[in-house]
Amino acid sequence: MSTPIIDRDLAKVAPRSPRERLGGFVIAGRAIDKCRATLAGTSGEYHYDCPLDNLLFSFKGITGDQFKAAVQTATNYEEIGEWLQANGTSKTPAEIKTWSDTMESRSPMKDPEKRSHFIEECSRLGLNPGMNTTFNLLEADDNETFRRNSRLAAARSNS
Repeated sequence: MSTPIIDRDLAKVAPRSPRERLGGFVIAGRAIDKCRATLAGTSGEYHYDCPLDNLLFSFKGITGDQFKAAVQTATNYEEIGEWLQANGTSKTPAEIKTWSDTMESRSPMKDPEKRSHFIEECSRLGLNPGMNTTFNLLEADDNETFRRNSRLAAARSNS
């Protein structure tokens, strides 16, 4: 089965969840959505080649520019999953699963440099920092951004 890449206007809809795995890799689908939106000028508040994307790029030994070149020519998400398998540092399925599982359960609470920012962002979104992960925070922030943008769009259309 192939899933066509749909260009998303990230000012109106969030990118894919970082949890969604593509070729076994977390973050990849989200990075594709942000990359395509950046290329189309519809990235809204989202940033491609950000620290989250770079976790994937570093793990695979690729750059944001290499990933972007692959995304520009791909027609479906699975092509990028295959490209990730074939490019950069070779990884076994077990290594990919371990890395993806680790990324999914990662919390900045254990990082002294990121802890206070994580606590602040969790508080803003009504999340318990001790019980949540980076991915929980991103998904909650996506939902908040979408709700805020929907309210703004509704207010504009009513005026």
